[in-house]
Amino acid sequence: MERQTSYWTIRTLDQESEQAIQQAAALWKEQELIAFPTETVYGLGADATKEGAVAKIFEAKGRPADNPLIVHVADVNQIADYVKQVPPIAQKLMDAFMPGPITLILRSNDKLARNVTAGLDTIGIRVPDHPIARELLRAANLPIAAPSANTSGKPSPTSAIHVYHDLYGKIAGIVDGGLTGVGVESTVVDCTGNIPVILRPGGITQEEIEKITGVLTIGSTMEKQVEKPKAPGMKYNHYEPDVPLWLVEGDEAFFQTEINRLSKEGLKVGVMASEELLAKLHVANPKSCGSLEDLTTIAAHLYDTLRSFKAEEIDIILSETFPKEGIGQAVMNRLEKAASATTKSSC
Repeated sequence: MERQTSYWTIRTLDQESEQAIQQAAALWKEQELIAFPTETVYGLGADATKEGAVAKIFEAKGRPADNPLIVHVADVNQIADYVKQVPPIAQKLMDAFMPGPITLILRSNDKLARNVTAGLDTIGIRVPDHPIARELLRAANLPIAAPSANTSGKPSPTSAIHVYHDLYGKIAGIVDGGLTGVGVESTVVDCTGNIPVILRPGGITQEEIEKITGVLTIGSTMEKQVEKPKAPGMKYNHYEPDVPLWLVEGDEAFFQTEINRLSKEGLKVGVMASEELLAKLHVANPKSCGSLEDLTTIAAHLYDTLRSFKAEEIDIILSETFPKEGIGQAVMNRLEKAASATTKSSC
């Protein structure tokens, strides 16, 4: 049954926006769900100490209950309240990157609701680098469990309108803080072992982390199935647009051949690619996600571009593959999880 969803628009933190902040934070204290902006994507937040509040997240999103949630706090010092210890390597990462788009997996001290951790003895926790998010967290004075504010399995929301389309009528409120910046989720680093492990690439790159930690391991981020995931995005299909997405590995000539072949089969083809590749292709439904000269623009526009393809307009999306360097690693992680197939040039 559809419910009333409050909607607040905040562009600057001032006396006028303070009332909206307090109203939204009050709903968290009443165990309601509020969608809010972070520097990565919009999150769907609930009081992480209350199992009933957290259960509403899974219901609203249609999210499997064995998929753990990331906890957001307003200040780095609050992390120690919810973990058994902060290992030295975790402290180094906190000092270097928090607040920011990084999540650390640490041993839980069991102060948070069990359904936040999906029954594991670890939690993922982060401090978002977004003024509205942190002001909301301060006003609520609660740890907030928050996955992306979208229907489970679909592209994550990078604007409040994405949240509105997916969750209006299912949650108590939406805080519209404008477009997010990074555009892909936080990097998840497991700090429970002797060597840190990147479980999900994201807004902080592998290269940046290695400068702090030295040796690290890359976890099973590209696998479609992980039996007991420590972090979101490791077990289930994610980020899928409304129509099938194929990745195309090859030069522009091969890409054009694939467009022509599928078009001759009677399919309406959409293409998601860089400005540079689109300039060389002939296609009826092109969508640019930025320039190869700056992969951060590709990341920032990735989900919005995926969401812009509508099923009534096209039958299939062909996507360029991007260099797996820097934030391009996170971009390709999302695309490989979203894609139903990959077509490769034989040359």
